[in-house]
Amino acid sequence: MAAHHSYHRQTLIFAMPQSSPQTPNAKSPGSSLTEAQRKQLRAELKAPYRGLRKFFYIAFAGSAFVGAVVFFFQLLAGNTVTTTLPNLMLQLGVLTLMLWLLWLERSREHT
Repeated sequence: MAAHHSYHRQTLIFAMPQSSPQTPNAKSPGSSLTEAQRKQLRAELKAPYRGLRKFFYIAFAGSAFVGAVVFFFQLLAGNTVTTTLPNLMLQLGVLTLMLWLLWLERSREHT
């Protein structure tokens, strides 16, 4: 006689939370952000990648400053003026540009 196997299908029933009318102080559904996080997201939407841009401005300004110091001391040491002076001016120009861009970025933050 063949054995007869009976398989029972189990179903899981999940209790659904009952919806209640929203009160004025209740958060909207799906909003798990704090007020500080919302403020930060709004600022990022207004000026995307601002922090990254500021990082690069500061990094390039630092590099230009180091280059300007090196070329300045090469001029003091008596190296060829025809090659060292243009390089010094280029470094000072890059430094000025980066500081100006950083200043613009900061002035936009406060407006």
